[in-house]
Amino acid sequence: MTPASSFQVQAAGAVVWRRSARSVEVAVVHRPRYDDWSLPKGKLDSGETFEAAALREVEEEIGLRGALGPELPPTTYRDHKNRTKIVRYWLMEAPEDPAFEPNDEVDQLRWLPGGEAVALLSYEPDRTLLRHALELIA
Repeated sequence: MTPASSFQVQAAGAVVWRRSARSVEVAVVHRPRYDDWSLPKGKLDSGETFEAAALREVEEEIGLRGALGPELPPTTYRDHKNRTKIVRYWLMEAPEDPAFEPNDEVDQLRWLPGGEAVALLSYEPDRTLLRHALELIA
């Protein structure tokens, strides 16, 4: 596998989930800048580890302070500026309801059953990752 440092853009995030009375629900966010549905994630700040970035991004985007669970397979692709990008993800069980407040980066948060979350996500790498995560959670 190619080392993460060789990618032009490095990002981190989490598949944030919780158990409801009927199913496992996953947090999916809408980003108005791109008009897309995604998982909570974002670029690393200078000197930041992937783990610290994942925790920070989840807190910034959905208002949740949690702990990282197992790491998931990374996604790699070319971004909208044609740069190589790697995103490392972790599972994160939501210990409580987040204190979500819409902002410039994320204007909507939806908690959806796994299948509905997969269907809503805008990008195939996110859908593939979420399908894999749901198998681990089940």
